[in-house]
Amino acid sequence: MEIANDLREFLMTRRAKVTPEQAGIIAGGRRRVSGLRREEVARLAGVSTEYYVQIERGRVSGVSDEVLHAIATALQLDDTETTHLFDLARAAGKRAGPGRTVRQPVPEGVQALIDTMVNAPAIVQNGHLDVVAANALGRALYGVVYERTPHPPNLARFIFLDDRAEEVFPDWKKAADDAVALLHVEAARAPYSKAVTGLIGDLATRSEAFRTRWAAHDVKAHQRGTKLFRHPVVGELTLRFEGLQVASAPGLTLIGYTAEPGSPSAEALQLLSSWTASEAPGPAVPSAGSETAEGDRRAQA
Repeated sequence: MEIANDLREFLMTRRAKVTPEQAGIIAGGRRRVSGLRREEVARLAGVSTEYYVQIERGRVSGVSDEVLHAIATALQLDDTETTHLFDLARAAGKRAGPGRTVRQPVPEGVQALIDTMVNAPAIVQNGHLDVVAANALGRALYGVVYERTPHPPNLARFIFLDDRAEEVFPDWKKAADDAVALLHVEAARAPYSKAVTGLIGDLATRSEAFRTRWAAHDVKAHQRGTKLFRHPVVGELTLRFEGLQVASAPGLTLIGYTAEPGSPSAEALQLLSSWTASEAPGPAVPSAGSETAEGDRRAQA
């Protein structure tokens, strides 16, 4: 990933989203762009046009946090976009390091925690959307994803490359938008990770839908919201989710799902829980021969 180019395109797309009226600028005459001009952003941020142009070109070595905050304010960036701007600027101001893939292990306590959540699906995913852990109900909810992708399943690959993705995620466009927005965040946070760059390169090569969304440079945090699923056994579920950062393993997010009490989704989730319990392997039943052998041992004792 070309960090300087990514920074340039991010600033350009944010600039295009802010109209002069939104920025409090009186725009006279004909304009070639619907959003802000570079000189208008520079004026709002309190820097020279030449300096802002250099920043937009990715030349950010030595740029202060105060200037970046001023640019974020001028472009009316939200908290996630502001953090993304700082991550891009930090990466663009450094030399490219060696591309490494570091697998973040799931702490044993995290797996134990989600296993206790017997009535709520829960998964743990990393920044590039590998599902690295799940409880029984979480695996059931994402059952088709687990069946159709290698371990660990990657949600972005499934969404853009699997023909069943629109069945599993009925609101496919939202799922696709969210996946790309999250990958943009991770790409700026870990710009030289082979896992991240390899995934983005593969998706960009194989999916026009991914390429179109990637060019928009939208970013978001995976904190809370609703997600629509269609399960082959229990049908559609609209579930609320909360994403919690795993403090002991930076880069991992625990995501828990709940349904509105008394809703059809709550009934479907209860049915999924019952189905999951019925599908789970029970305790091993000893054979008649083993029972006889055990009786013989007891008699000998």
